Amino acid sequence: MATANPQVDEFLRTTKAWRAELTRLRAIALACDLIEEFKWRQPCYTLQGANIVILGGFKQFCSISFFKGALLMDPRGVLVKPGENTQAARQIRFANVPEILELEPVIRSYIREAVEVERAGVKPSASASAPPAIPDELQAKFAEFPAFETAFAALTPGRQRAYLLHFNGAKQSKTRKARIEKYVTQILDGKGINDCTCGLSRKMPGCDGSHKSLR
Repeated sequence: MATANPQVDEFLRTTKAWRAELTRLRAIALACDLIEEFKWRQPCYTLQGANIVILGGFKQFCSISFFKGALLMDPRGVLVKPGENTQAARQIRFANVPEILELEPVIRSYIREAVEVERAGVKPSASASAPPAIPDELQAKFAEFPAFETAFAALTPGRQRAYLLHFNGAKQSKTRKARIEKYVTQILDGKGINDCTCGLSRKMPGCDGSHKSLR
């Protein structure tokens, strides 16, 4: 579990609204090994300096907000836009602790996916909420190699999305084919586009650069 931030300790000690709910959400975020910071007068959780989630208390609800929530798959349909014109951020809202406890596995899963998205370097766009299309070249590879399609389908939603955005980022068909071929083995091994493949990382599956010290 990550280290608690004294500023967040003080915030929770003095806050009057949603103390129990925010304390539970904090425990979930810390269990996901994110760095706890205090930004915009709220508990915020980061990965290598990048904002992943932030907690907040409002009049009618408290929330955990995902800075790149529009890039998450959201199979449970629990993410909402904080405002009508919000582009990337998404919230899960709660009215009490039992609601948080009921969704705790989902929250943990979404945080893990958000970390995968951040590690993959995926950036939100105006159409980020739409699922990435499967390019024709990938469909053709699935038809040619059914085991590859099965392996791709077994990846986490965040890993699938990162691959699709990378493949679709190529303008030419031959470049898309080359990108797909490059990652066939990695996908068959169940790894994401940014996962460690050297086998020496101390934090599998995400590569933490440990292998660099062994070169």
